[in-house]
Amino acid sequence: MKNRANTPKVNAGSMADIAFLLLIFFLVTTSIETDVGLERMLPKLEENAPIADVYERNILRILIDDNGQLLVEDSPLELLDLRKITIDFLDNGGVSSGKPGHCTYCMGIGDAESSDYPSKAIISLSTLRQTEYGAYIAVQNELVAAYNTLRNREAQRLFNKDYTTMEKELDDVNMPLLEKEEIKGKILALRSLFPMKITELETIN
Repeated sequence: MKNRANTPKVNAGSMADIAFLLLIFFLVTTSIETDVGLERMLPKLEENAPIADVYERNILRILIDDNGQLLVEDSPLELLDLRKITIDFLDNGGVSSGKPGHCTYCMGIGDAESSDYPSKAIISLSTLRQTEYGAYIAVQNELVAAYNTLRNREAQRLFNKDYTTMEKELDDVNMPLLEKEEIKGKILALRSLFPMKITELETIN
């Protein structure tokens, strides 16, 4: 009978190192899918808040049907045209010059049948239960782009810099605090000129 003490043994000490390296490799190379969504700040709920009267001309009604078709004020519209329609609505400035509530910075046509003032302009977005999420996101992107276009215009007029550029600068961790506070004040001022008011109605059956 052979001596078991002389039997060669496999050195398993390096197996843990190999497993650890493989684990690091998979963690680094594996892509993790993230949910697609929109960053949106919901308004605070105020108790006993007064209910303001909203005129129909200050509401832009948008519907996405179950086929992804876009309807604006019950009329079919291509997605590529939504941004311009939204800009024209927000920037209309329907109150005539010299009257209370006239928008001094609006560059729209001043249609009395459209929105009176940017702060009064409301976009009402409705969907059907069968509406695809991708179509909903595409519409939201165009609406946000419309607001950013107008804010960029006013930012260039007032501060010689784009609104979207200032938003990126605000997220820069290397920017001094005092400069961030200054940029934040400018951003808030621009948002007050064209406040984002997008209401989403309950899903229609």
